[in-house]
Formats: sequence, structure tokens, C-alpha cells
Amino acid sequence: MPELPEVEIYRQYLETSSLNQPIETLAVEDHKLLTTDFATLHESLAGRSFTDTRRVGKNLFVLTDHPGIILHMHFGMTGDLAYYHGSVERPRHARIVFHFRNGFNLGFICPRKFERIGLIDSIDTYLQRKKIGPDGLAITLSELTAQIRRRKSLIKPVLMDQRTVAGLGNWIVDEVLFQACIHPERSTPTLSDEAIRQLHVAIRRVLETAIRHEATYRDFPMGFLIHVRNWDDSPYEDVEAHKFCPRCGTRIAKTEVGGRTTYFCPKEQI
Repeated sequence: MPELPEVEIYRQYLETSSLNQPIETLAVEDHKLLTTDFATLHESLAGRSFTDTRRVGKNLFVLTDHPGIILHMHFGMTGDLAYYHGSVERPRHARIVFHFRNGFNLGFICPRKFERIGLIDSIDTYLQRKKIGPDGLAITLSELTAQIRRRKSLIKPVLMDQRTVAGLGNWIVDEVLFQACIHPERSTPTLSDEAIRQLHVAIRRVLETAIRHEATYRDFPMGFLIHVRNWDDSPYEDVEAHKFCPRCGTRIAKTEVGGRTTYFCPKEQI
């Protein structure tokens, strides 16, 4: 599922490929993927150009040369983007395609049709209506402290709540808690100011690492918990090493917290 790092990579990709190119037309294979009716979407975007981007959590906003026309993209579980020339075959599952006047296209890849696209007129209004909190890369220590202090629950579901921090999904929160040495079932009222500071540092470290490595899990440092999930080739020579804490050697524990599969070190995370 695209998390904050993947969506940030998509944002950078769109910025480097698709800005300042007038849109000739728009092709939509499945109108159920739209949160704005097709006629309005096409009329609003035809002749316009994308001029800038903004990402908040897992949400990508694409600004246009009209201040009241903003495109919102949500990548669902398997969404992606593909910029390609009109002379080549359309990428598989590119169910929404922006055709630019220069002959290039931007395809919105929707393999499982959980992705959504539509127009909004104000990013701030949208965020308030959806109750989306500060972005994971932008949240300040004081904001994070205030968000956690107002909640009385287990820290893992609190961090996964998009009202607390936007963009932190299941594996990211496990990694943040591992890096901060905090148990996923720790109650928020028991967290000291120093513990929250460690969480803040860990959030930035995990997100920046994931973006730097373009979310290619095998390239993450060996000191990261992500390798226990077996999503990619292990960076360890020992085929069993990823099952143990890279800091203390204790076998990584697996449980369920807030209805989500959770990994943690039972010795170091307290």
C-alpha cells in the first residue's frame, strides 16, 4: 500500500515530468475512480497546466494555473504514476490518462481500482473536512506532543490515526516505535517528554530513510526492523538474521495491536 514515502516519491516524479504542459484532453476508463463527475473534471482541466504539487500524508494535491482548480490524488492500495510518450503503448492499468499537447501523457495507474482522483478548491478546507493532521515530515515536536497528550490510548493506534500524524501506516509506526525503543502497547499517558522527543526524531529518520531509498526495503539499513517482514531480499548474509533484533539479538516478537499485525523487540521496547 502506498504510504507517505511512496506518495512523496510520486510527488517528485510528477513535478519532474508533468508540470507546465497544457492538457489537451483527459481519458477515463472507469468513472467510478472519480470523485468529480467526468464532464466537470474534463472541462476544468482541458487547456490548463499543472504548476506545483503539495503532499500531506498519503494525499497528493496538484495545483494548476487556475487558483481554484486543484487536483487531488489518492493512491489507494496499489496506485502509481507513469509518464510516457503517446507513441508507445499505454501502461497497464493506466485507467486515467492526462494527454498533454506536447505528445506526452501522464497515466494514473489503478490496478485494483481503490485509487481516487477529483477536484477540490481548497487544500486546507479538504484537510479540515477529512480531519487530517500535520504531515509526518512537517510535524513539529510541540505539535506531536500536543497530539499525543490529548489522547489516552495505546501509542501504536494513536500514531496510526491520521488525525494525529498524517501518513504513518502500519509498518512505519512499527519502525518508529522500534527506533524509539517504545513498546507498541505503551499507554500514551505514561510517555515522558523525552519519549515523545525520541518518537519525533524516529518519525523523521524512518520517513527520510524510506524516501532516500525510494521505498526499496532491501536497501534499508540493517538496523531497521522492516527486514523481519520478508517483503524483499534480506541484507543479511545469515538467512535467519532478520528474525532477530539487530541491536540486542533478541528474537523479534509478533502480535496484533489495534487489529494490525505488529512486530517489536520484547527486550528493548518498553
